[in-house]
Amino acid sequence: MIFDAIDKKLLEYLQTDSKQTNKELSVKLNLSVTAVYERIKKLEREGFIEGYTVLLNKEKINKNFMVFCHVKLAQHSHDHVISFEREVAKLNEVLECHHISGDYDYLLRVLVADMAAFREFMVKKLTTISHIGSTHSMFVINKVKHTTVINFD
Repeated sequence: MIFDAIDKKLLEYLQTDSKQTNKELSVKLNLSVTAVYERIKKLEREGFIEGYTVLLNKEKINKNFMVFCHVKLAQHSHDHVISFEREVAKLNEVLECHHISGDYDYLLRVLVADMAAFREFMVKKLTTISHIGSTHSMFVINKVKHTTVINFD
């Protein structure tokens, strides 16, 4: 598959606003509506576009308390790693879980309503997962930058 500068520009436009019509995109890219449609379908087929989503206003849905939580496993056996990952994937409060290098094994991005909800999450959900040795949590004071757009520069 050929992946050219027009495909990159198209992906940038779609990342900024995926609700743009093919007509709007065709004007921006100086292509026909059909050409834009075919390029989008090709990018979807080839896996460049994994899906489309909606970004919610966290304050309006009362989920504005963001926490980054480091997790260290007690042991690093294959079974413990797989078990932890399977269990943490079930937790709705966990938006992201990354297996990382360094002093801790995992970094979780957790979203809840407030401190009380986070405490309940920790006590009743996260720390009940087997094989956790320790955790370290950091609360977000202010979001300085957040983007979902991947730049091609």
